[in-house]
Amino acid sequence: MIVDVALFLAERSGGIRTYLNEKSSYATQSGAFEHHVVFPGRRERHEAGRHELRSVPYAASNGYRIPFGAGALMDTLRRLSPDVVVLHDPFWRPAGVTREAHALGARVIAVHHASAALNAAGLPGPAPVYLPLLKRIYRHAYQDVDAVMSVVDPSSDSGRHATIPLRFGLHRAFRPAPAVRGGHFLYVGRLSLEKRICDLLEVMAHLGGTRELVLIGDGPARRTIAARAAALGLGSRVRFAPFVSDRHALARAYREAACVIDPGPYETFGLVVLEAAASGAQVVACSSTPSAQVAAPLVETFRAKDPQDLALAIERALGRPGDAAAAMALAERLTWPRVFEAELADLERLLG
Repeated sequence: MIVDVALFLAERSGGIRTYLNEKSSYATQSGAFEHHVVFPGRRERHEAGRHELRSVPYAASNGYRIPFGAGALMDTLRRLSPDVVVLHDPFWRPAGVTREAHALGARVIAVHHASAALNAAGLPGPAPVYLPLLKRIYRHAYQDVDAVMSVVDPSSDSGRHATIPLRFGLHRAFRPAPAVRGGHFLYVGRLSLEKRICDLLEVMAHLGGTRELVLIGDGPARRTIAARAAALGLGSRVRFAPFVSDRHALARAYREAACVIDPGPYETFGLVVLEAAASGAQVVACSSTPSAQVAAPLVETFRAKDPQDLALAIERALGRPGDAAAAMALAERLTWPRVFEAELADLERLLG
């Protein structure tokens, strides 16, 4: 039995929601393992492998919630008695969960989804102020786990190297298909400061022209982004669109954009980049984004925090022809069943 514990899981969260939903579907369809997910909810509820624990909302735009301590979490683990516990963040009493899991005979894996730099960039004020505290939190969270899962090297944050790769797959909706490409730029994801969407606004102002920017998603920086767009004279060219849960609709949105742009430098994976590239879209992402390396050469990259280089990457993407064959090859290589078959093999080796 595998139990995933995820503090930042909500209906409008991004890659982690996709990963856990696909993992549950694979477990049900294949029968390869029993899967449970524990996360904060409006009330305590345990059904069909999903365990919601009472909590209070703190980020209405994404549905994130803060649980009432860790007592119900510990009780749930004792009731389930798993073989493996997978922790998806360093904030929901990870040391206590690790001790409880070990007492039950389970192995514990910490998944390095974020980073100290990413978390610090999303807080008010200068990011360096928060880094020492956040790194202490990561080191405390990871010190006694049995393995760390990541696609990047987490050692500078946690003092631990990754021994299990974090893999992501693609829904079958994300395939190249005929589409009428529009003239607008597209961003898909959380609207937060660390995503550096305002860098993209600066580039649009520099490039001139009449292209619109469509932002699909929501988040705490929405007003800041709108205000910056207005200050740059781009108010009429920036359009906010709601979260898209339908994968086929999202794939169409990728294909119909002139260019899909992920300006953030702190992504620990960047699933949107993979989805857009596999759908046949023109894609721009930061060179530090791991998925940009996975999807190369379908992605034009730029140096982190360098708006001029971002502008050049956008111009290259707009000028290049599409490559449907390469997009299809990427989509067929990154299927969720392959991801979970490989992950299960890693867990079996960990269990010995």
